[in-house]
Amino acid sequence: MFWNAENKCISIGDTTMNYVSFGKGKNILIMLPGLGDGLTTVQGMAIPMAVAYQIYARDYKVYIFSRKNHLKANASTRDMARDQAEAMNALGIKKANVLGISQGGMIAQYLAIDYPDIVQKLVLAVTLSKQNELIQNVVSDWISMAEQKDYKRLIIDTAEKSYSEKYLKKYRLLYPIFGRVGKPKNFDRFLIQAKSCVHHNAYSELDKILCPTLVIGGACDKIAGVNGSIELADKIKRCELFIYDEFGHAAYEEAKDFHNRVLSFLSKQE
Repeated sequence: MFWNAENKCISIGDTTMNYVSFGKGKNILIMLPGLGDGLTTVQGMAIPMAVAYQIYARDYKVYIFSRKNHLKANASTRDMARDQAEAMNALGIKKANVLGISQGGMIAQYLAIDYPDIVQKLVLAVTLSKQNELIQNVVSDWISMAEQKDYKRLIIDTAEKSYSEKYLKKYRLLYPIFGRVGKPKNFDRFLIQAKSCVHHNAYSELDKILCPTLVIGGACDKIAGVNGSIELADKIKRCELFIYDEFGHAAYEEAKDFHNRVLSFLSKQE
């Protein structure tokens, strides 16, 4: 019923990495989530994620990875890509399609740049390759909120900047309970990941991405900005670009055809 959904953990160096797996397909799809992973890992989320992403379960064996459980204080997105490559090697995954969302897309860029042999096709959603004023301001504010341990304001600001006004009209009803549930024991993990975002800069190396790539952006993106998607598509050689005019950073959640679009790209014969 739940497509062989499993919660798992793998040793990486002197720490561990949580991941979930599900699906019955022969092909492999790796999903790398965004900065929210700094607050809540995928631990224990196998069944909810299998349900949420069941569209991939027939054709793919899906792995959704968190970052390492103990990150070094100055860990970069490139370091996190190396961790991901190590995890794939430990699991015997020699080649996979990779879908990276937001910060996960930053990590996915370096995975394709530094380990081209293990990335079959690449999907980069609502992400960017180099800094702009928008993401610097937004993530710097989040860092400040996390340092103040203001979880409620952090979650609300993330929602306000991610979703469309139509979605937020319903979502705002939940604001009164924010801060009561889901708050991490500490914000160290989030702070490390957030700081890696504001230092990410793979732009000059994007020409090293050799695999077929799909970039998906949102014209109303209030976090990464739509120009980040355009810059990626302009610099990556074998790249397609699609922009959702009506959505922002949460296009991957709000656009009903997002996953069908990804599936169509992955199944396309090159």
